[in-house]
Amino acid sequence: MRLFSFAGRQRAAALLGCVFALLLAACEKPDPLQATRLLVFGTVVDVATWGVTPKPAQAAFDELRTAFESWHREWHAWEDSPLSRANRAFAAGAGAALTPDLLRLVSDALAWSQASNGLFDPAIGRLVALWGFNQGERPDAPPPPPQAIAELVNAHPSMDDLTVDGEQLRSRNPQLWLDFGGIAKGYAVDRAIERLRARGVQNAIVNAGGNLRAIGSKDGQPWRIGVRDPRGPGVLASLTITGDESVSTSGDYERHFEWQGVRYHHVLDPRSGYPAIGAVAVTVVAESAEKADVASTVLMIAGPTEWRALARALGVTQVLRIDESGQVELTPALAARLHWEVSPPPPLTVVPEP
Repeated sequence: MRLFSFAGRQRAAALLGCVFALLLAACEKPDPLQATRLLVFGTVVDVATWGVTPKPAQAAFDELRTAFESWHREWHAWEDSPLSRANRAFAAGAGAALTPDLLRLVSDALAWSQASNGLFDPAIGRLVALWGFNQGERPDAPPPPPQAIAELVNAHPSMDDLTVDGEQLRSRNPQLWLDFGGIAKGYAVDRAIERLRARGVQNAIVNAGGNLRAIGSKDGQPWRIGVRDPRGPGVLASLTITGDESVSTSGDYERHFEWQGVRYHHVLDPRSGYPAIGAVAVTVVAESAEKADVASTVLMIAGPTEWRALARALGVTQVLRIDESGQVELTPALAARLHWEVSPPPPLTVVPEP
């Protein structure tokens, strides 16, 4: 039995073609959320977009994966890399040619070091290694001998020891060893957002181990950001972001070890050579991930009487600082938008504007 004529077959083929085209179109509609996860810089990097179809989102994710892996190889202070080779050249009294990204990192780090009165100091890489925080897993060992710490502190390697001549970088101090752990994640997040925007992505969030930047919104709703409880398993507080903002938290819980009942963490004070004391966590909201990354580190090091002046010098007005007793200090600009996720909220003080 003939089911349809040739003309009928044409109409049926056209109908099937339309159905197939509709199915393809449905597949390419913007999904609510596209996301990926990378493992670089010794941490987890999460990237999410909203309102981007799967294929363009995957292409963007592939580009970011390549970029992050390249930055990881280029900026590693301890594995073989352009940065580690430069560090070895400095130790030998020689100069080194740097890549454009490394030169920009050096330039930015110099500016942040000056603005922070030297509390932000990527030149103390040898001190980082002495404490064992240059390794993925720190050996189960006691703190370094006080004499070894004192020797490095007295050698006083700092960003001021560097001289830049075109693409060449030199150090006047052979004890200088650059480690950009306090700025690299923020810098990379900013570059990642630039690449997403270049692809037309308007709504996205990039989070590199607690250093994040969010742009746009999530289906017209703000991105909701959680602030970790430094002494508990959950979220202490949250805030919403719409537009373009960055959040960074530095804490003594991130990379640490305990020895004879004392916690030693990776945020080192270049003045003493020991882990910073006084604060257990600092969260900063700023316009760029780099600024938030640097500021959260500096204000973690700064003491209770100096952090507000340093916040002002760094150009940040939104700060949450938690001291060792659990007391919370908040700037008014952040207090106005923070939502506590614990009940009752911790004891807190809203301090004058930095």
